[in-house]
Amino acid sequence: MKNSNSISYDAIVVGSGPNGLAAAIRLAQEGLHVKIFEAADTVGGGTRTKEIIRPGYLHDICSAVHPMGISSPFFKQLPLEKFGLKWIHPVHPAAHPMDDEPAAILYNDLHETAFHLNEDEKEYLKVAEPITENWEKLTRDFLGPLRIPSNPFKLASFGLKGLQPASVFQTRFKTERAKALFGGMAAHSLLPLNSMATTAIGLVFFGAAHTNGWPLAAGGSQAIANALASYFTSLGGEIETGFKVERMSQLPKAKAVLFDLTPRQVARIAGDTLSPRYKKKLRNFKLGAGVFKIDYILKEPVPWKDAECKRAGTVHVGGTFQEISESEKSMKEDRHPEKPFVLVVQQSLFDPERTDGNGHTLWAYCHVPNGSTKDMTKEIENQIERFAPGFRDVIDEKRTMNCSDFETYNANYIGGDINGGMQNLQQLFSRPVSFINPYATPAKGLYFCSSSTPPGGGVHGMCGYHAANLALKREFGIR
Repeated sequence: MKNSNSISYDAIVVGSGPNGLAAAIRLAQEGLHVKIFEAADTVGGGTRTKEIIRPGYLHDICSAVHPMGISSPFFKQLPLEKFGLKWIHPVHPAAHPMDDEPAAILYNDLHETAFHLNEDEKEYLKVAEPITENWEKLTRDFLGPLRIPSNPFKLASFGLKGLQPASVFQTRFKTERAKALFGGMAAHSLLPLNSMATTAIGLVFFGAAHTNGWPLAAGGSQAIANALASYFTSLGGEIETGFKVERMSQLPKAKAVLFDLTPRQVARIAGDTLSPRYKKKLRNFKLGAGVFKIDYILKEPVPWKDAECKRAGTVHVGGTFQEISESEKSMKEDRHPEKPFVLVVQQSLFDPERTDGNGHTLWAYCHVPNGSTKDMTKEIENQIERFAPGFRDVIDEKRTMNCSDFETYNANYIGGDINGGMQNLQQLFSRPVSFINPYATPAKGLYFCSSSTPPGGGVHGMCGYHAANLALKREFGIR
């Protein structure tokens, strides 16, 4: 087993997902000597892209579309385009096909989206316009820990709406198309739609679409990790891959150690450094739903009934709001939905680098109970076929990943939970333990910087950014 105790660093980051990379960059920006240790052979965490089915076909393993990546206040400060990151914007951020009427389309333009929602035009503008107009200020406030906001009145207005369960908020809309469009956004929470604060998730995705969009990373999500890693090393940072940290004694001496890991992993690695009482709190941290995913190689694009769906990077397949709600409720009841809400991403329609030119890639997943081993292929394909008759005929090859496969791929994804823990109201800001300095542990110099801290899951790096700022203040006197 490797040991690097002969070298000393100012700070060490364990794990190289977007949050670990963001934390390392922020520390290195202050001139600190920083090293990242990564268990896998490549950096990336949830932003890896591989040829998993056939040479020449690039598939995103977890994250595929990045509305929070392009909206991230920290990433916007970084010269990532100089290190190879290029964003690709599909014609439409998202589409939501319906059975007997045109698909609901989330256009980049706020007013175009509202116009096509017909009877709900005015209500959609009332809901989405304030968020869109104040997007930059709001993202700085809600993509972080609980604190006094820089724009209290605007954030309060958003918060009062966002705290509502999506099941209540959807009654503001008259049409099934508008309700379904909103339901698909709220379902990104991986929570039952009658849960508090699920409305906030839906509103955030509306705001992202009408400001910075829902882009893909050219060549795959790995490009995000590669750009972050390249920028980090340009600042003098070091990265060692293939190094699995299982105990603190493996690490070189450093003033600060930041973990891009889940509470259970940190409790195990830190050992007696943490008190039994604190470790018990970490073990009580609630996990979220799992996912079941299928990667496809298609002979031709998905034959959607509504052709506008072909112009959308992301397609939410789930039918009505009520059907989506039933699907998401099943996770809490530890059962599998017969008609799951399916997120479908059509990368190769907009990014020719994803294939060898002889087919298309497709990425689809649904939510399942944490730890599920059930094969949901039939249910997923039934749902896609429902809105795209003939879909099965265009499938060339496919590969599935259940919850266990996700955890094998990335130890942070316990039971298939890709969000770093349930993001219900109780754990929205107090993740993993407390809302007061959530990134710190009781042990001096040890910090969390993963999605198990605020603001939670997503490719935005803000968990790492805030954790690094706290470490800079406490350990190095840098504000």
